[in-house]
Amino acid sequence: MNAGIVGGGIGGLITALYLRKQGKEVTIYEKSSGLGGRLNFFKTEGYRIDSGPTIVLLPEMIYEILDEIGIEREEIELIPCTPMYKLNYPDGSHFYKTSDLPGQLNEISRMYPGDEQGFLRYVADMYERFHQGKTAFLDRSFVNKRDFWTPKNLHTLTKLKAYQSVKDFAKVYFNHPRMQEAFSFQTLYIGGSPENSPAMYSLVPFSEHAHGIWYIKGGYASIVDLLQRKLAEQGVEIKVNTPVNSLLINGNACNGVVTKEGTQMHDMVIYNGDFPGIQHLIPGRKPIKKSYQSSSGCFLLYLGLDRTYDEADVHQFFMTDYFDAHMQEVFVRKNLPRDPAVYTFYPSKIDPSLAPEGKSVLYVLVPVPSGDTVDWEAKKETYADFILQRLEDRGYPGLKKAITWKEIRTPNDALTDGLYQGGSFGIAPTLKQSGVFRPQIKPLPYENLYAVGASIHPGGGVPIVMQSAKHLAKYLERA
Repeated sequence: MNAGIVGGGIGGLITALYLRKQGKEVTIYEKSSGLGGRLNFFKTEGYRIDSGPTIVLLPEMIYEILDEIGIEREEIELIPCTPMYKLNYPDGSHFYKTSDLPGQLNEISRMYPGDEQGFLRYVADMYERFHQGKTAFLDRSFVNKRDFWTPKNLHTLTKLKAYQSVKDFAKVYFNHPRMQEAFSFQTLYIGGSPENSPAMYSLVPFSEHAHGIWYIKGGYASIVDLLQRKLAEQGVEIKVNTPVNSLLINGNACNGVVTKEGTQMHDMVIYNGDFPGIQHLIPGRKPIKKSYQSSSGCFLLYLGLDRTYDEADVHQFFMTDYFDAHMQEVFVRKNLPRDPAVYTFYPSKIDPSLAPEGKSVLYVLVPVPSGDTVDWEAKKETYADFILQRLEDRGYPGLKKAITWKEIRTPNDALTDGLYQGGSFGIAPTLKQSGVFRPQIKPLPYENLYAVGASIHPGGGVPIVMQSAKHLAKYLERA
């Protein structure tokens, strides 16, 4: 049997290696000049920095999947981020998050005395709920929707309080508003609002404390180079600069793809683009759904600096006193945030290979609305200057003068890259777009057509997308 994979993102690459292990012939069609999708680098003049994901969560899930496709853990060097990150506040105070339980308790006592017992209850409750939630939802696909509606799953959903938001869930355990934010803002990692993401996604902030935050030596995207070598060794055919123009649909079956080279026949086709975009590849098909809610967008700055910042942490969040207002602007009013929280990633702190000697790289992210409500071409330069001034004032003195290279990316660029409405994380992790309600690995009523990626169950984030590839491989092995 042979498979055609439309798109060379992390989901497509992992799927390809699983299918080769099953003895299937595989061809990957990638529209750009290289593989990796969102997991990629910006490189220029000796600088290299991740262009997409930067926070490595669930390392054992990553290692387990890589082991299953023939990659040993010694081939990837993971470095723990200790502490995990620093939350900086406008009043000059700060709060460290760490996966070390005594250390986190000491930090809570220093900043938010009285919330220690709530944190201990949170950890005790969530250890059990994390394993229940992972078993019930992350480790399973729901091609057969009846597999979701079991008494055991419904009981787990109740225990995870899926009817609550992540923000409301945090309020059960923590009294101080900043503690509530510190244990709920992580829904932004997958493009969701803490106020509108169901409490099952409280597994994300808990996973930090249970498993830590890590850095892959050389950058997160270096995993793509490793996967590409394995694909070549396994005989996977890779066609870059080869967009798929349409799927070959005959009746109720998909039998191949159409590219600039003509019609390519396949026994199965796997779509690894952002799922709502599949409708454009099916001739004559009406839009599959008009009401998908996109994830948040990202305003991104990639900077090469002619100096280092020894005082900086690898991961920092420069919080605002009006975090809820920032979330309202992103997810409800769809405005350009006026007083945003800002995330910075400074990997040069632990990896000097990313820049010439004595220099460094910095990645800056601001959650912003997806869609077309902001005129980015008119505003991106002034907004970049506004964000850089804020960082210079609060944590990176002399930043603007130190910049020797700058790249700006907005939701317009994400839209051009094929991301639904310019959202950076697949469709949003709302209740109606999670679990059984999210598109599945066999999402449409066509035989031989499958999907994998951030908009497919179980959702966004590199290890979770890798898990969706594992689900698909298992399903195809049984089929």
